[in-house]
Amino acid sequence: METKYDVTITAIGGLARTFLENNKSVILLDEGIRPNLSDMVVEHSDGLLAGEIKKGDKLRVGSSEFTVMSVGSDVNNNLKEEGHCTLVFNAEGSMPGQVILKGKGQPVLASGIHITFYKK
Repeated sequence: METKYDVTITAIGGLARTFLENNKSVILLDEGIRPNLSDMVVEHSDGLLAGEIKKGDKLRVGSSEFTVMSVGSDVNNNLKEEGHCTLVFNAEGSMPGQVILKGKGQPVLASGIHITFYKK
């Protein structure tokens, strides 16, 4: 397994769970980088992007695993700069900052769990 990006959830904004339930999406952002957005995002520890996220890679959120179906054109740069992207679970999307994922259900969000992109 080649880990490409690994971070730990440090805070979950009040609206972040609503976005997951209603829009099947989670917005990731480095902890404290934009306090004005903290209610909408899942903040996480600083991470190093060790390899580009690509179609076919895997994402683990806690114990849930998903397959990367597509990667928007801005995702890798945004992850490097601000730990930012939008994860879309089992739904369609085509925005440049989105990672489209397929798997069983939706992840359970909790402080302290890891979000890991990797290649098997």
